[in-house]
Amino acid sequence: MKHKILSFFSVFFFLSVSTWAQIGGRYAYSFLEKPISARVAALGGNQAAIDDGDINIGFVNPSLINASMNNKMSLAYVNFFSGINYGLAQYAHHFDKVGSFIASMQYIDYGRFDYADEAGNKNGTFGASDMALTIGWGRQLDSSFSIGANAKLIYSYYETYSSVGMAVDVAGTYKTKSGLEMSLVASNVGMQLKTFVPGQRNPLPFDLQYAISKRLEHVPFRFSLIYDHIEKWDLSYDNPANPSGGVDPITGEPIKQAMLTKLADNLMRHFIVGGEFYLGKNLVLRGGYNYRRRQEMKINDRIAMVGFSWGFGIKISRFQINYSRSTYHLQGSPNYFTIIASLDKFTK
Repeated sequence: MKHKILSFFSVFFFLSVSTWAQIGGRYAYSFLEKPISARVAALGGNQAAIDDGDINIGFVNPSLINASMNNKMSLAYVNFFSGINYGLAQYAHHFDKVGSFIASMQYIDYGRFDYADEAGNKNGTFGASDMALTIGWGRQLDSSFSIGANAKLIYSYYETYSSVGMAVDVAGTYKTKSGLEMSLVASNVGMQLKTFVPGQRNPLPFDLQYAISKRLEHVPFRFSLIYDHIEKWDLSYDNPANPSGGVDPITGEPIKQAMLTKLADNLMRHFIVGGEFYLGKNLVLRGGYNYRRRQEMKINDRIAMVGFSWGFGIKISRFQINYSRSTYHLQGSPNYFTIIASLDKFTK
C-alpha cells in the first residue's frame, strides 16, 4: 500500500513540473476552469474535498467517485453573462472489483453573433461553443485513501475555426480518523490535437490544487479550504486602469504596494474558503469567498460583494436541488442550478 501511495504522488510531482512553463500564456479551452455545479460554485471555487456521495463533487475531484454514487444522475445549468449559457449532464455507475465511473457531457454556448462588413452592414450570423465528454473513474484503496482520474475529449467551435483536444485529471484523497478530508488534484493535463490555426498550439489551463474539508462534531457546519495553483506562486495581475495598490489622488499615479503587503496579497490569492451550515436533513446553506476573484474583478470605489458567493441545497422527495450565485462583478452574478436524483429510488 505504501508503494502505491508513493507512486501516485510521484505522478503528481511529474505533472506539476512538466506543466510549470505553461503558466502565463494564452489558454485553450478555458471553459474547463469555470465552476458548473451550484454546490461547488457556492463554496467559492471549482474544487472540493467532500466525500458524501455527491456526483458533482466527483466531477471535479475524481478520487471521490465511489459506490455511493451508483445509478445517480445530475443535470446542471448556468445562466452566465451576456446570453452565455452552459450546462452539464452526468451519470454514475459502480462495477465490483473495477471501481466507480461517471460519464459526463458539458457544454457552453456563447450565443449568436452578426457578420458585418466595415460599414456595419449585417449579413447573417454565426455561433460559437465549447464541449467536453468526460469519463471519470474512482477507486477506494482502503478506509483512508482513494484515487481517481478523468479522461476528457474536448471540442471547440468558433465560426469556421475548430479545435480538438484531450486532457486528464488525476486526484488522490486521504481521510483521517477524525474526519478531516484532504485532496490533491491535478486538473487539465493535456494538449490540443487539432489547433484553431495551424502551427499555433496553446497550453491547457492546468491547475494543481490542495483541498481540505471537515464537518464539525458538535456544530452542524462543514468548513472547506482550497489552496489553488500550487504550481505557480505569483498569481498577481496589475490592471493599469485599476491598480491593486490604488491611485494617488494628487498625482494620479499608481501606488506601489509595500513588500510585505505584496507578499501577503500574493499568498491570499491562492486561498478559497467556504462553508456549509446544515439546517436539519433537508436544507443546507452555503457560502464562500474567493480573494483572487475579488482583487481581479473589483472596482475600488464600488467593491460591493465581488468575490463572495452563496447558495443553498434542498431535498424534495426524490430530488436534491442546489442553487447558488457568485458575484464576479458589479455588472451581475451568474445563477447556478443543479438537480440530482438516484434512479434506484424511482424503481423501488
